Amino acid sequence: MSDERKKVLFLCTGNSCRSQMAEGWANHLRSKDLIAFSAGVNPGKLNERAVAAMKEAGVDISSHIPQHVDDFCNLDFDLIVTVCDNAKELCPVFTGKGRILHNKFDDPSEVIGTEEKVTAEFRRVRDEIKDFVQNLQV
Repeated sequence: MSDERKKVLFLCTGNSCRSQMAEGWANHLRSKDLIAFSAGVNPGKLNERAVAAMKEAGVDISSHIPQHVDDFCNLDFDLIVTVCDNAKELCPVFTGKGRILHNKFDDPSEVIGTEEKVTAEFRRVRDEIKDFVQNLQV
C-alpha cells in the first residue's frame, strides 16, 4: 500500500524556530494527510524557547535536528512553504511538481524584553503557525 500523504517542506533561515514549529504542528495535527519536514538555508541550533512553547501546547519537537535545505533537494515535495523573507529569497530551485508558497511569520527569537514579553511572542507566533498549518491547502 502506498503512502498517499502529501509531502511538505517548511523552510526558514536557521531551521531553529518557525520552520521547526510548523513541522511539529503539521506532523501533530495533519499526520493523516501530510508528511512534514523542515530545513534552513543556514541552519543553526534548535531554539529552546520554541521547544518550550511547543511543549506547552502538547507538541514535542525536542528531538528535531536543524537541517540544511540542500539535504532535501532530491526529494519530490508537493509543497514548499517559506516562513521568512530570507528563505524566500535564498530558496533553491526544486525540481518536480511541488509549488512554493510564502507565508512570513515574525521571528520571536528577535524579541528583546522581559521573560514574559519574549514568552508571549513565542506563544503568539506558535499559535499563528498552528492556525496556518490547520488551514493549509496542499
